[in-house]
Parts: sequence; C-alpha cells; structure tokens
Amino acid sequence: MFSIREIIDMAIQLEKNAETFYRAAVAKMSTPSLEPVLICLANEESDHSQWFEKLKRVAQEAEAGGQGGEINSEALRSLVGDQKFSLAEVDLARIESVQELIELAIEHEKDTIIFYQMLQSFIDDPETVKELDHIIAEEEQHIKLLLNCEIEILSGKR
Repeated sequence: MFSIREIIDMAIQLEKNAETFYRAAVAKMSTPSLEPVLICLANEESDHSQWFEKLKRVAQEAEAGGQGGEINSEALRSLVGDQKFSLAEVDLARIESVQELIELAIEHEKDTIIFYQMLQSFIDDPETVKELDHIIAEEEQHIKLLLNCEIEILSGKR
C-alpha cells in the first residue's frame, strides 16, 4: 500500500530528477540557443517540487488526523503502466545529439503528466486539484517548448 504522502514523494522526486537533468544538460550540450530553455525548464521543475513539498505537509497533517488515503501497489501499477518516469537513470554522456536529449525530455514530460493525472484522482480538495491542473498545464507547455526547439534545431534556425 502507498499513502498519498508516498505518492507525493514520487512526484517530488520526479521534479527534482528533471531539474537535475535539465541543469546537467546545460553543461553537456554545446547549444547556446538551447541553454535558456533548459534553465527555464529546470527552474519550473524546482518550483513544482516546492509545491509538492507543501502538498506533502498538508497530506501529513491529514494522515495525522486519520484522513490519509492509501492505494495498493497493484492499483498504482495498473494506473501508470510501464512508464519510466525517472531521468535519474539517464546517462547524459551517452546522449549523442540535442535531438535525442529533447526527445528524452519530451517523453519524461509526458510520463509526468500521466502520473499527475493519476495523482489527481486521489485529491479531494478543489483548490489543490486546481493547482495541480496548473502544474499539468506547465508540463504541457514544456512539451510544446521542447517540440519548438526540436523543430528549430532540425531546420537550422537554432
């Protein structure tokens, strides 16, 4: 069984891994025009992890008051399927092109959205759901931004 707090811990780790990945990618990739995009993404991922830290504190208070929800590991697996979710396992030294980096980042953003949509089903507070919707929208913007960068790079505009 996973508590909602443990699921939030997974979300925090997703965001921290993404932030670390984007910051490391700045150093690895010698594409100056991509650098501001990667820094922007890293900063937003940092903001997201801070929001989830606040949500975790609220969840801990709810659990202390006997209101914490749980989900069993099989149900969680069925909801998220075989998504990879973690950029922590990515070896940037093996990434051979900016396009490969962008495609990996897009895949991670898509997986993150799936995870957050699953997380929403366990949240009763309308304000929290609204805030999570905002984070999902930002993750969707990350995908659009990365796709635009990919198009520009492939067309020689970046």
